[in-house]
Amino acid sequence: MPEQIKTESLASVAQVELDASAIGPGLSRWCGRVLIGFGCLLPLLAWLSPLGFAPTLAFMGLLSLPALRARRADRPVLVIVLAGSVWFSASILWSPFRPDELEDATALKVLAAVPLFAGAICAARAAAPELLRRALLIAVIGLTAYGVLLTIEGLSGAAIYQWVRASTGDPIRPDLAARNVARGAFVLSVLAAPAAAAGWRLGLGFGPALAMAAGIIAAELGFDSDAPVLALLSASAAAGAFALAPRLAPRLMGLAALVVVLATPGVIWGLQAAGLYDGLMQAAPLSWAERMGYWSHAAARIAAHPLIGWGLDASRTMSPDIILHPHNGPLQLWLELGVVGAALAAALWAMLFRKASRERADLSGAAMAGAAAAYFSIAAVGFGVWQDWWLALGVAACVLCTALDRLSPAASAAPRSSPDTD
Repeated sequence: MPEQIKTESLASVAQVELDASAIGPGLSRWCGRVLIGFGCLLPLLAWLSPLGFAPTLAFMGLLSLPALRARRADRPVLVIVLAGSVWFSASILWSPFRPDELEDATALKVLAAVPLFAGAICAARAAAPELLRRALLIAVIGLTAYGVLLTIEGLSGAAIYQWVRASTGDPIRPDLAARNVARGAFVLSVLAAPAAAAGWRLGLGFGPALAMAAGIIAAELGFDSDAPVLALLSASAAAGAFALAPRLAPRLMGLAALVVVLATPGVIWGLQAAGLYDGLMQAAPLSWAERMGYWSHAAARIAAHPLIGWGLDASRTMSPDIILHPHNGPLQLWLELGVVGAALAAALWAMLFRKASRERADLSGAAMAGAAAAYFSIAAVGFGVWQDWWLALGVAACVLCTALDRLSPAASAAPRSSPDTD
């Protein structure tokens, strides 16, 4: 095993040296330092300030903008992102929501974030090899430690978090402390797959994976935070499917994501037409019953304007039937952007899953498939599509997956693209 790890490490270094050769050594080392800072901040953001992911990833991207490059393989995603940006910006024209403050101007925030978030991902592509490895190691150790901490917090009712707040002169009620700490479980569930895979690649064994899984499960037991456990199961299933069929499984997952996004309103309409929806809602636990109530109202509104939707952030005007957003990503896309926005989002998800496809199974592909599945599963039952910290968390997962992909021995054996393809 040590000899195998040594051989894989040499292959990994060769791979990152090839990737970093496209830019100058100064910029490559600069991006590596930016990546190290990102790795250091990950566990602190997850525990103390998940909302800080948005400014952190934006600042990281700003620092890395000189490394921003678009490869030929990126073009389909870029076309969809560009088309989606145009469409969702245009939907402001017919939306009933009018922001009173700049903080509520979703279109401006998202459009400004796109190049910055792309810059953050390119930092992982461009980072110098030794700094890239160091950044990944720091990130894995930090998230492993956070998994242990989250286990303690879940079993103690967020006692450490409350002690920190009280010690800094900012005490917090136990219920609010539990809510804040539980949000970190969502962060960990999205980042767990690439962090666990990186831990194995760097010779740390199963320890990181076990620590992170324990933290997510403890949060569910202590704070009734069930969506992260759903994400953990989804990530595990996706990674397992990838191991069995590395070329086919990500494509099927992408197709499944496409179908879910496009078919979600129709499923609700079908259950309602069959007289089953109300019974399922009454039998569900309270938190899920509330979600299903939002979904029912969202489906009714979608039926009224299925083509172009009600406009960006329109769901924020639909209280009390819908509070802020429908707590379902596909329904929010349909509700606000209509079939056009939903189709663009479905195509984007299909392409993102497809990027994990490999001829042979490797850790990089498994991590990509797992992270995408975790993020998609939470988005289907949880946060609003346009919440900036939630979008930034997805970018953070992309950064880790990109860095891990550059350390993949399988990638080092693949033929490199010619200069005009990058």
